[in-house]
Amino acid sequence: MTAIVDASVLVAAVSDSGPTGEWAEDVVAGPLIAPDLALVEATNILRRFEMTGLLESLEASEAARDLLDLDIEVVPFLPFANRIWDLRRSLTAYDAWYVAIAEEMDLPLATLDGKLAAANGPTCRFVTP
Repeated sequence: MTAIVDASVLVAAVSDSGPTGEWAEDVVAGPLIAPDLALVEATNILRRFEMTGLLESLEASEAARDLLDLDIEVVPFLPFANRIWDLRRSLTAYDAWYVAIAEEMDLPLATLDGKLAAANGPTCRFVTP
């Protein structure tokens, strides 16, 4: 399945060995598209996991390397800027970027963020575990 993936899915795919991680691994097995921001967000989440002890240093480093090995088509901000702005009342600009891409490409947005999937405003489909 080709999908737009957010950082939560990327992090789960490279660092979670439970059912959520298995679901995320299945998602990232297909063609992936994400905003350029996704890799920065995912890297920051892994950093936070290491700093708070949710991941050991070696695990976090391995996950960061695995993240960079994923085959992700990254897309720039400017083509989606107007739609991102339109969604400002219901979504952060970060989340709106994922949504705008999914809407424009008519692809589902895979996320672990239940609040995002339930937000008013987006017209894209969501895929959650």
